[in-house]
Amino acid sequence: MYASALVACTAAWLWLAGESAATPHVHAPDWRSYASAVAMWQAMVVAMMTPTVLPWVSTFARLTARSGDGEPTTLAAAAFPAGYFTIWLAYSAAAAAGQMALHQLGLLADDRVLTPLAGVVLILAGVSQFLPLKRACLAHCRNPLTYFLARWRNGPIGGFRLGVTHGAYCLGCCWLVMLSGLGVGLMNLAWMAALTVVLCLEQAAPGGERIGQVAGIAMAAWGVALILT
Repeated sequence: MYASALVACTAAWLWLAGESAATPHVHAPDWRSYASAVAMWQAMVVAMMTPTVLPWVSTFARLTARSGDGEPTTLAAAAFPAGYFTIWLAYSAAAAAGQMALHQLGLLADDRVLTPLAGVVLILAGVSQFLPLKRACLAHCRNPLTYFLARWRNGPIGGFRLGVTHGAYCLGCCWLVMLSGLGVGLMNLAWMAALTVVLCLEQAAPGGERIGQVAGIAMAAWGVALILT
């Protein structure tokens, strides 16, 4: 499991690194450009969110192995991440549509929105770190065993539903932070790596919520600086 996750995460980072040399990433408003944009967003999700979801997948796999429900263990264990990334695929589809719309409106250049709007995006991402929705979703994300014990369902279908529900919480926690790439640069690998570290620390480190809030203050301050310059 850990080897598979490492392979998927590494492949996503390598693909993004290769794509970062190709600009712009949205051309004519056709299905090929849209599909390419969806693939880019989903690769970003896999690269950045795999480290945070891996403890959940590991816990789910252990519980599945002990449940003795008669289902193939591999299939049942794979159902949870499948549900999780299905939610993020829907997000990727929506984000790609927004990206194409911004491009057509002339508000997107070099994979980032124009400076005043970039500042607004970063401010919103920073403020989101202090919202009640963020706190509620983060509290969920820090307690996988509690969630599984309260909502456990056997079998692949049950695992898929658990993954979908957890994906919805994760989306509520991180969707605006992920959109901050529009303000910094969608293919800015350094920014993606920094956010990945923040997201991991938020979920796993003692005082993780405060770490996320410090990052939120930094993003909001950067956004204000962009607007004022």
